[in-house]
Amino acid sequence: MTLNNKTVALIQVHIAVFLYGFTAILGHLIQLPAVNLVWWRVLITCLSLLIFIQWGKSLKTIPPAYLKKYIFIGCLVGLHWICFYGAIKLSNASIALICMATTSFFTAFIEPVALRKKFSRLEITLGMLIIPGMALVVNSTEWHHRQGIVVGLLAALLAAWFAVLNKKYISNADPYSITFTELGSAWLMLSVIITGLYIYEPQNSAFMPPAWSDWLYLTVLSLLCTTLAYVLSLKALRHISAFNSNLIINLEPVYGILLAAMILKEHKSLNIQFYSGAVIIIAAVLAYPFLVRRKIK
Repeated sequence: MTLNNKTVALIQVHIAVFLYGFTAILGHLIQLPAVNLVWWRVLITCLSLLIFIQWGKSLKTIPPAYLKKYIFIGCLVGLHWICFYGAIKLSNASIALICMATTSFFTAFIEPVALRKKFSRLEITLGMLIIPGMALVVNSTEWHHRQGIVVGLLAALLAAWFAVLNKKYISNADPYSITFTELGSAWLMLSVIITGLYIYEPQNSAFMPPAWSDWLYLTVLSLLCTTLAYVLSLKALRHISAFNSNLIINLEPVYGILLAAMILKEHKSLNIQFYSGAVIIIAAVLAYPFLVRRKIK
């Protein structure tokens, strides 16, 4: 049986989101500090993207006026990933993922300011519904996990910020060239941070992955969960609407939390109050596109 283009595209997006959800699991398994982990991930991903940007030739398509903007966004991406993996190291993958589900809450306030449009009552209302869910999550966790929650929420704030800016400037150049420029900028920024950490704390600055398993996890994280997932999501957008794509992408915390329960057995250390809060947050996130479509009709 031959599948039509839309069906193939939907499968591609689900695979991409499944791979995105796997990033938290791999972040937990890789035995490196968050900054070093992100440095390796960005480096390997940039090298894999060279083939898509014709070994650098397509970078010439980026207008000079927007180059600084992409560099700035890249620095935000790097800081976001540091906070995301920092949250995993300070708490666990499930907590970090549910913190990332609050990105829509921050976007509801950042996007109108950045894009100079009216605030949406619907977006703000749904964003506010996330707060009681987050309160349940915080109250369900032990004190030492709450540092991870704070860092995870900062990761969500940074994710909302760079996503809004990308939306604003994405049409000004080839997406692959923009991605390479942003990640290359993030890598340079991370290189400066790692150098500073090594100078001030050389004894605590483990740089190389300590085991062969870490190299394997880093390769999977970079090539499959980053490059392949990104390429699949771009290809899918040729045949499905942005609405359908975003609806599936919102399932990332669901995939991630299920994977964390199956692989890391995190459900044993999390209680019903945590999962109640998670359901509220995810329900608010998933309800958004349906309510927007109904409002438009």
